[in-house]
Amino acid sequence: MDFSQLLAERIDTIIDQWVIAVHQDKRIESASNLPYSRIKNHVPDVLKAMVTVLSTSQGNDFQSIVIASWQHGSLRATQGFNPAEIAREYHHLRTVILDTIQIDLIQGKPTEIIRTMRLINAVIDEAIARCFTSYVDERLRELENLHNTLALHNQELTRLVNTNREHLSLLAHDLKHPLASIIGYSDLFLREHRQKSHEKDTYNNLEHIERVLRNGRHLLRLINDLLELSRYDAGKIRLELTSTDVSEIVSNVCEMFEPLAAEKNLLMLVNCEQAPQQIITDVLQLQQIVMNLVSNAVRYTESGNINITCQGLDNKKWELVVADTGIGITPENQEHIFEPYFRYTKKNFRLPDSTGLGLAIVLRLVKLLQGEIKLVSQPGVGSTFTVIFPLQMEMKES
Repeated sequence: MDFSQLLAERIDTIIDQWVIAVHQDKRIESASNLPYSRIKNHVPDVLKAMVTVLSTSQGNDFQSIVIASWQHGSLRATQGFNPAEIAREYHHLRTVILDTIQIDLIQGKPTEIIRTMRLINAVIDEAIARCFTSYVDERLRELENLHNTLALHNQELTRLVNTNREHLSLLAHDLKHPLASIIGYSDLFLREHRQKSHEKDTYNNLEHIERVLRNGRHLLRLINDLLELSRYDAGKIRLELTSTDVSEIVSNVCEMFEPLAAEKNLLMLVNCEQAPQQIITDVLQLQQIVMNLVSNAVRYTESGNINITCQGLDNKKWELVVADTGIGITPENQEHIFEPYFRYTKKNFRLPDSTGLGLAIVLRLVKLLQGEIKLVSQPGVGSTFTVIFPLQMEMKES
């Protein structure tokens, strides 16, 4: 019996069933919001290579497996999958393949069954090995880029430490733990990598890289927030006024935070039907304001919805409103919410990675864009941030 032909005829069925299995697996969280095509990725190429390997006439084509699984691993790294999720993917692939051909397989000769099972397992094992190799390479590239970025920021951070020591103790506390973790796990990974350079990368090595990157990203966000705040206070932010579409900016930001909202089952509602079609402002600074406000709304809301509305007020002004059904802010804390390093905490609710700089940056950028910001909030009900901007900014003489 030619099992290669049987497999070739059922590739589409296998892919469909495999995508369903991956989607339904709650332990593969990274795939929950991905469309069919982004999950399918390069797996069809792996299956086509498997068909060739199973064929007695065409010979083994492991090179196709190498290429397909290499591409699969690189893409999964950029999609944010962790090693355990990728391993689960291949577990489901192996199961679906065997379930699909099981009835026909048991009708074959014992030697055919053994050969087919052996080759299917060999192909899957080779695909996993190549996939993890490219996954590690992609993560190492990200780690190297992160290292280079942190090194550049460190120079400016050193300058800031020497010129402005206010709030330095608070900042040092925030930077200490992620930095110590980065150094510790980097050292552990490098030592293990040197000792086992001849072996395949293990899950432990991959987990070390993930921890390094996770803490590195957090540290980088802390430093970026600090530098953004310092640049404003030093008057070093240079505005570049251009004509832009408000709806497009809001849409792009909401698309960015949609996966985070979906993870918490939050409904994100956007209404920009009455938004001005064109405004004159600094696009990057406006986008930063929207990002910080939407990010806060998602992070401090456990259930309910996030409403983002923008509309024209008259022929001179327009407003952006970001409302949530989150934990809300007490009146006494509302007086301090825009101060640098202030962190609003509530019993049994505190964001461990909060920098305390997000809203301070928002307030400064709003003023920079010649706008004003208002807050209405009630504990247990939610918060509404309203920002009013001019339709056309006027460049002030320095």
